[in-house]
Amino acid sequence: MQAASQSIAFPYGTLAVNVIGCFLIGFLSELAEIRSLFSSDTRAFLIVGILGGFTTFSAFGNETMSLLRDGEQGLALMNVGAHILLGLGAVWLGYTLAYQIWR
Repeated sequence: MQAASQSIAFPYGTLAVNVIGCFLIGFLSELAEIRSLFSSDTRAFLIVGILGGFTTFSAFGNETMSLLRDGEQGLALMNVGAHILLGLGAVWLGYTLAYQIWR
C-alpha cells in the first residue's frame, strides 16, 4: 500500500490501511455487541484475528520512529495525530453506520 501512495516523506499507505481497519472494527463491533450477529468466537476471529492482522501498529511505530530518526519531527507528530484522530473517527463512523443500517 505504501508503494502505491508513492510517498517517501509520509506513510500514507499505513495510515489508509489502519483507518480502513478501524472503520471495519467499529462496524463489526456494533453488529457483534449490540445486534448479537456473531458469537464471541466469531467476533474474536474477525476483529482480533483478521482485522488485527490487516491493520499494522508495528509498521506505524516503525515509520514514526524512522521519521523522528530522519529529523522529521513535524511529520512524525502528524503521523501520530492522524492515526489517533482518523482511527478513532473511523471506529465511531463504523459504529454509527452499522447502527443506522440495522436499527
